[in-house]
Amino acid sequence: MVGEGRQRIDKWLFFSRAVKSRSLAAKLVIAGRVRINRDKAAQASDLVKAGDVLTITLDRRIIVWKVLGPGTRRGPAEEARLLYEDMSPPPTPKGEAVPDAIPALREAGSGRPTKRERRQTDRLLGED
Repeated sequence: MVGEGRQRIDKWLFFSRAVKSRSLAAKLVIAGRVRINRDKAAQASDLVKAGDVLTITLDRRIIVWKVLGPGTRRGPAEEARLLYEDMSPPPTPKGEAVPDAIPALREAGSGRPTKRERRQTDRLLGED
C-alpha cells in the first residue's frame, strides 16, 4: 500500500505540470531522466514524499525541485506550484559561453579544409 504522504513519481510529475501527460512522465522516469535524492528513479511506481529533492532533465535544461507535498489533481499552474520549491540554478544568459566549454582548436574563420587543400597535404605526406 502507498504510505501516508507518498505518491507515485509519474503521478506527481503530472500533477506538478512538469510534463503534459502521465504516460510522458512514465517514459521520462524509465529513460533515466529523473533522480530522487541523487538516486536514479528506476520505475514510474517509485514513491516520492515531502522533503525529497528531484533532479529532472528536460529539453537541455536541468530542473531541481524539492517536493513539498503530494498532489490530489492536475489543477491550474498556481496550484501546481504549491507542490514544489524550485531550487534550479539560474540559466546562463544566451550571449555568455559556458565556463567549462572547450576552446576552439583552430583559428577563427579558417573553417574546414577544401578538397584541394586535402589533396595537397596528401601529396606532401606521400599518400596517393
